[in-house]
Amino acid sequence: MSRRPGLTRRFVGGGNNPLGGIFHSKSKASPLLSIVLVLLGTVVVIGYVFKGSGGSGDYKAFSKTEGDFSCTYDVHTAMPILRKTYGDDGMRRVLHVGPDTCSIVSQLRKEKDTEAFGVEPYDIEETDVSCRSLVRKGLVRVADIKFPLPYKSKSFSLIIVSDSIDYLSPKYLNKTLPDLARVSAQNLVIFTGKPSHSKTKLPQASRFGRPAKMRSASWWARFFVQTSLEENEKAAKKFDEAAAKSSYKPKCQVFHLNSYH
Repeated sequence: MSRRPGLTRRFVGGGNNPLGGIFHSKSKASPLLSIVLVLLGTVVVIGYVFKGSGGSGDYKAFSKTEGDFSCTYDVHTAMPILRKTYGDDGMRRVLHVGPDTCSIVSQLRKEKDTEAFGVEPYDIEETDVSCRSLVRKGLVRVADIKFPLPYKSKSFSLIIVSDSIDYLSPKYLNKTLPDLARVSAQNLVIFTGKPSHSKTKLPQASRFGRPAKMRSASWWARFFVQTSLEENEKAAKKFDEAAAKSSYKPKCQVFHLNSYH
């Protein structure tokens, strides 16, 4: 997890400032000043870690930290658009699969009449206290998505996938994507990187064991046909219309698929 640099403040004494003798700009820093600065830096770091752990983090900052290719911010900001597209019934029971799933699950669980669960494709950092709490409650699972997910068929009304499948080779995609469709009772939405993101530095690559492969829309269209997955054109149209009205322009590609029936 990236951390913000410690903040330093300049205290200039003088005039009627009762602390002028301690914080005078020309005087040598006193031990008290050093202690104050250390405590200030500690508070800033702790506050940032707490804010960034689990569900209440600044997901826009996270997206920038992880690279412009990350679809996490797109997923967060797309929630109202997805609700307009699929309705309350379509988002009654949602599963998110991908990095930073805890923040997305936490956001979804604030919605009325929505049950939300998540699958984190790699280990959670020790500092993610809130995220580990979701894991203990069984709301988030850490699982290798190259293997069948630990859910029954048609367990969720909507599956949202972001970033994670960009790291899978076609060999595993042939197994993973159909399994995601298996646990969906109705719809599957995929947020994936664009080929233009391939030049972006990918700090997550080592976690997945391979660099991300940014594929074109035409490549995905052919792959969906090969795996017998149908694109949901009606949902895609509603999503695009709602996005246009809200001035929402995702940086990532968004695909809407029907589940297996």
